[in-house]
Amino acid sequence: MANAVLEMIDVTQVFGDKANPTYALRSVSLQVEQREVVIIMGPSGAGKSTMLSIAGGLLRPTAGRGVIDGTEITRLGDRALAAVRLRGIGFVFQDFNLLESLNVIQNLELVLARAGVRGRAATARAHEILRILGLEQRMDYRVGLLSGGERQRVAIARALCNNPTVIMADEPTASLDGKRGAEVMTMLRMIAHDMGKAVLMVSHDHRVLAYADRVVWLQDGLLENREPESMATIAAPQH
Repeated sequence: MANAVLEMIDVTQVFGDKANPTYALRSVSLQVEQREVVIIMGPSGAGKSTMLSIAGGLLRPTAGRGVIDGTEITRLGDRALAAVRLRGIGFVFQDFNLLESLNVIQNLELVLARAGVRGRAATARAHEILRILGLEQRMDYRVGLLSGGERQRVAIARALCNNPTVIMADEPTASLDGKRGAEVMTMLRMIAHDMGKAVLMVSHDHRVLAYADRVVWLQDGLLENREPESMATIAAPQH
């Protein structure tokens, strides 16, 4: 893909020691383009979250390369890698990872402060993101008082604060009902298609298939492309 902004090239991840190795990933390669929503699916324990962690620079692979917007992150030192994560990647987690004692805009301003944006500039940027995502009416609400769906949408807003190239989401709809999950996926699809971001997410939730541009299936450490329509019977909810 000529316009890929995220690449994983022959990535292998081995846990354990040489005598008892466990292969989470076996020479996995993946490219994600700007304005594309790619969803990683597969059975429990297949290595999906491991793959997302490597793609996002949270885990260094045993072998292979990861590239974000032209920068090979697997070659970077810890400080440079942290800078790429802060400015190039927005993370969205299943459990939101928000500070519930603060209000919505304060949660966004904290992320901006880490990138050196403070004061009026941080407030203006946070206001802009919340307005774009339709959350301006909630900006003064304490996060602990919001619904699960609202918290996840705030988490997505926070992930956008530093204008990253890639949004990475780990099971963002897992704790949400159908309506709230649809709101979150509509937002992520808009962020990709209208704002020009690449979105890579892990999910067990068959409801997200309607929002995918591409689905990849991970099993036994191996990756294959699949059409979203073909996944409807495979990706049924797990209880």
